[in-house]
Amino acid sequence: MLSAVKRSLATAIFCPSKHRVCSKHTLPALDYAYSALTPVISEEIMTLHHTKHHQTYVDNLNIAEEKLAKAIQDGDIATAISLEPAVKFNGGGHINHSVFWTNLSPQGGGIPKGDIKELIERDFSSFDKFKELMSTQSLGIQGSGWSWLGWNPRHGRLRLTTCPNQDPLSMQGLIPLLGIDMWEHAFYLQYKNVKANYVKAIWEVINWENVNQRLDDARMSS
Repeated sequence: MLSAVKRSLATAIFCPSKHRVCSKHTLPALDYAYSALTPVISEEIMTLHHTKHHQTYVDNLNIAEEKLAKAIQDGDIATAISLEPAVKFNGGGHINHSVFWTNLSPQGGGIPKGDIKELIERDFSSFDKFKELMSTQSLGIQGSGWSWLGWNPRHGRLRLTTCPNQDPLSMQGLIPLLGIDMWEHAFYLQYKNVKANYVKAIWEVINWENVNQRLDDARMSS
């Protein structure tokens, strides 16, 4: 499990020679203002979600990696093993949110164009059917988790799936293209307990250009 998270992190965890942390993970900047996604996602939610929740994952990931590096350097295997859940949870939170922010855009929404449109129609019959299926799986998540459209590099097909908590999609052998955050902190201040309204509205700000680019990158790396 831990190796899958490591492969997904944008920066190296250890310096190869001395098992030290090479660089700290940082909170990625948004390409839009916190208020830019209103009325779909409020400025208050975006501010808290990005500067508090995502920042906490980044901070705790850096702390866990520092402790893990020291444990490995000291040959303390028991401590290294005990830190795996923290790396997985916070590393996954960092990965998932870093994808999520780019999947959103004030100029988003509508029907996708290009390769992603063609593959959605191939693998899910139509865009409307795909949208229905992804919305349904999103609302079917019990507790906290993520709803994903991923790329299966082994079979060369799109796949819909969910991940509990902050598990990264790479643990299922898939490359993330589009994610919907179904943790309550992503919607509750605005939509309260009516998750269906959040899921219905979020399609209005999906950045299909970003999803298309992620598809291109995934196919190139397959």
